[in-house]
Amino acid sequence: MAMNKLNRGVAIVGAGMSKFGAFPGKATRDLFVESFAEMQGSVDKGVDVKDIEAVFIGNYSSDLFEGQGHTAPFMTHAVGLNPVPATRCEDACASSSAALRSGIMAIASGLYDMVLVGGIEKMSDLPTSEVTDTLATASDALYDVPAGYTFPGFYATIATAYMDKYGATPEAWMSVGIKNHDAGSLNPKAQFGQRIRELMDIKIKSAEKKGRPIPTWADEMEFMHDDRANLVIAWPMRLFDCSPVSDGAASLLLVAEDLAKNFTDNALHIIGSGQASDVTLRYRSDLTTLSSAKAAAQQAYEMAGVGPKDIKVAEVHDCFTVAEVVATEDLGFFSPGQGYEAAMEGVTSLRGPRPINSSGGLKSKGHPVGASGAGQVVEVWKQMRGEAGARQLEGDIDVGLTHNVGGTGESCFVHIFGRK
Repeated sequence: MAMNKLNRGVAIVGAGMSKFGAFPGKATRDLFVESFAEMQGSVDKGVDVKDIEAVFIGNYSSDLFEGQGHTAPFMTHAVGLNPVPATRCEDACASSSAALRSGIMAIASGLYDMVLVGGIEKMSDLPTSEVTDTLATASDALYDVPAGYTFPGFYATIATAYMDKYGATPEAWMSVGIKNHDAGSLNPKAQFGQRIRELMDIKIKSAEKKGRPIPTWADEMEFMHDDRANLVIAWPMRLFDCSPVSDGAASLLLVAEDLAKNFTDNALHIIGSGQASDVTLRYRSDLTTLSSAKAAAQQAYEMAGVGPKDIKVAEVHDCFTVAEVVATEDLGFFSPGQGYEAAMEGVTSLRGPRPINSSGGLKSKGHPVGASGAGQVVEVWKQMRGEAGARQLEGDIDVGLTHNVGGTGESCFVHIFGRK
């Protein structure tokens, strides 16, 4: 089905995020205030925040993570925007992409001229077992949860199906983890700002200090194969294949396209937006692809009038390393079964011909689930404006894309950004 253009253009004129990580003693609204302040400071010509007419907050489960529901008005109060309408959007790990799409539609409809889109999550106050249980509520409670599935198990199922169909080996997933830690080491907002080599050195020094046997890994890949250093979580997914438990927030300022020049001469224009849904794994005939991602991408490409070859920067949903490989194929960057080869050959590395997840991805940057989609947009904002520092991509970064998945693809959003 062909997608119509937006009735009214929408642009991003400000973007900011808190550092992602684990922050005991900080409340979600503290992190949101940090992201809001950075967003406000990023507006080149300044902004009177009193002109913001509505707020859309992406949040997965503050109810279970923090015992706090009804989060949107609390975030709105924290940044001094009451009494503007505030709406919470929930679509599992794609919650803030749902908030972004809601903000786009609110402006495109003509209802508002300026809206704030946010993403928030604070996960680290719960023990890991309870985090796992909370995240499992995004899966099918009638069938998947009683069967014992958790999300590491879901993505391990996807990984083993992919390996069986295309001949990939666990080294493919390890290559993605190493690559994303390399990029994350250059991102000051990343939860894990170290290369795998640096983490190896830390473990060696710890062993020396404690008088334990000194590890003698030859290289990063040998470290990744070490069952003690890189625990098997759900084979073939190991510890360094999994995104961490994270806290964080991100903020985006959207305005009607015809007003963007009032705020910056370097806006990001939202030229494509796609959203699709899918059934759970038990109903799928092919576990090596997410049909929702392919459908959302097609919608976004058609709306934007671009194709996969036009994308210069892409932040894709790598909650587990296999998810990045599948995403690169679903988005049309590689043919089915070739994404893992591209990862192993360095094609998707920061300085490769098709860089993926220059931020470090969810794997290294962190995955505060309700904030992840908006955090992806912050990276695209920085890359397309030439403000990404040491991880700045080469060349003219004129078209960018974000791909954000909820669950195992039951929800997916793809957004495409351009400069005009």
